[in-house]
Amino acid sequence: MRTLAFALLAFAPAALAVPPQLADVVENTRLAFDVPGIAIAIVKDGEVVAARGFGVRDIRSGEPVTAQTRFAIASQTKAFTSAALSILADEGKLALDDRVIDHLPGFRMSDPYVTREMRVRDLLTHRSGLALGAGDLMFWPGSDLPTEEIVRRLAHVPLDNSFRSDYAYANAPYAVAQRVIESVSGQSYADFVRERIFVPAGMSGAVVNSDLLPEGANAAMGHAKPGFAGELVTVAPMSWSNNNAAGGIYASVDDLARWMQLQLDGGVLGKNEDGSERRLFSAERHRGMWEVVTPIRIPAEPSVPALAPAMPQFLGYGEGWFISEYRGHRVVTHSGGWPGMVSRVTLVPQLDLGIVVLTNQEVGAAFQAVTLEALDHYLQAPDTDWLAAYAAAVAKSRKKADEAWEKHQAARDRRSRPSLPLEEYAATYRDAWYGDVTLSVEGRRLVMRFAHTPALVGTLEHWQHDTFLVRWHDRALNADAFASFALDPDGKVRELRMQAASSLTDFSFDFHHLRLLPQVGED
Repeated sequence: MRTLAFALLAFAPAALAVPPQLADVVENTRLAFDVPGIAIAIVKDGEVVAARGFGVRDIRSGEPVTAQTRFAIASQTKAFTSAALSILADEGKLALDDRVIDHLPGFRMSDPYVTREMRVRDLLTHRSGLALGAGDLMFWPGSDLPTEEIVRRLAHVPLDNSFRSDYAYANAPYAVAQRVIESVSGQSYADFVRERIFVPAGMSGAVVNSDLLPEGANAAMGHAKPGFAGELVTVAPMSWSNNNAAGGIYASVDDLARWMQLQLDGGVLGKNEDGSERRLFSAERHRGMWEVVTPIRIPAEPSVPALAPAMPQFLGYGEGWFISEYRGHRVVTHSGGWPGMVSRVTLVPQLDLGIVVLTNQEVGAAFQAVTLEALDHYLQAPDTDWLAAYAAAVAKSRKKADEAWEKHQAARDRRSRPSLPLEEYAATYRDAWYGDVTLSVEGRRLVMRFAHTPALVGTLEHWQHDTFLVRWHDRALNADAFASFALDPDGKVRELRMQAASSLTDFSFDFHHLRLLPQVGED
């Protein structure tokens, strides 16, 4: 890999062609979307031409974001998982076409055919047949289920699509990939990624989950607006130790600049003494990671007209990467969403260009606007006001969510009453893949607790008939949900079903996939 010249810059030398308006673009975007802190790095032609932080990493302390501030990069982690499997493939310890059951004999999906035919590559490519986010509640927003148990419970998560027939983003298969890496390597996922990727790549600040951050670390705190509006609050740190492979890594833009250059160099780390290439993974495996495996349908039109220039001509998912097109150039990218933090890494191989934007607020429009402004500079594209375009998209999305809520309100029968006394709803309910959810009467209210998820504790407010609105005590979750009880002919609760109350709720709160059945004698 070429020597990287890091610049903790206000601006880098003019010869390196840093976007002259970079600081203004980032700062204006940060203020427009109320993002406490943003970090950005740009690599171009083997040089780090920008690596800088803006704003603060925590609104309470006011400590500044720097190029070394570590953020949760969330699903950007998937590319590291893909690289880990590629390293093992290069060593002949597995092949991407191996059956998963050849490495994990106890692995099961809900369909025997899928169990038998699932390949290691399928774990990375979002074509397993699972629905969007199916099973995510086993680890989101942080649970006590071990990885082995999550993999075991996948046998009870119903498939929504035919195997390999369509794209549906799912995190759960990455927990299986984590177990494959651990089984084949004999190391924990964290140890393997640290020793085999972070160390050789020079990513000295990166850790596999927040539990491994040293005390007092220069790390960003997540922020959110309860109810998607109002004043910012901090979001409690979360660890995904039971599915690190899907989204656990914390890293700075300094670390990710090295990662981007490694990817742009095709996996080359440098030269050996004999002049041969020293590689993290082979050129063949690098090509494989960046090949489209699962095509993705492109919307017929953008959410707002101003975003039309960003509409790609093609879109697909490879092995831990999205592959797309922007203004005639192939783009390899991945975003990451975490409670209180969102981010994006973007590579343009033809231009030897990489851009990473990390933020500590739950609004993806900020990293999108900054990324496209930087891309347009290097592509010498026509001026586009991406800040205004994404502000319009956010406004439209929120308006749509508000209108949906108003429809719920209009359909609500406020005069209705529950069919049963609250005590008769109180019970232990069980879902085949998640496990237990308990309802108990506390004071004059029903309180819901998810057995394996400490953050999911909420009070039920009567909505209408036998439907309640669950308001989680941790208001930063932004995941209030409807809970509807179905009764049998004798007036007993037959089942409990849930769904998110807002269309803005993150898909990983997959309440709608639960089928909760009361357990007799366990209330």
